[in-house]
Amino acid sequence: MKRFSVEDGAGVALAKVAGLKIALLSGRYSSATEIRGKELKIEDIYNGMLNKIPAYEELKQKYNLEDSEIAYIGDGLIDLPVMEKSGVPISVRNAYPPVKKAALYITDKNGGSGALREAVDLILQAKGLYEEAIKRLRKKIIRTSSG
Repeated sequence: MKRFSVEDGAGVALAKVAGLKIALLSGRYSSATEIRGKELKIEDIYNGMLNKIPAYEELKQKYNLEDSEIAYIGDGLIDLPVMEKSGVPISVRNAYPPVKKAALYITDKNGGSGALREAVDLILQAKGLYEEAIKRLRKKIIRTSSG
């Protein structure tokens, strides 16, 4: 069963207004994942790939990033190779124990229940971008809702 959170959607929106790139790498193909990624206007969706390293390397090249500039959120064993490369490996609370062990940070929330939002908030706070991102998102919401 796939589960998605409104809070995680808000986290994607917050990340975008702050200038962060979001990519979705899923090991098991799921049409629900594809639909959710498109709903959130995530440009980079890799759905149904057990080996996530090629996608990770492609994204690094596309956005001219170093490993140290990448945060990666994982929950399963197939996430470990990417977590070991990324500068900020994050695990969700309900991740498999070896994944938690590889993480620099373990979210208080489960995957699919606001963990992405929690990680985005943490990253933006660490970069000193949180308050400005909140202001930008509020302005964007007001502009969108007022027509």
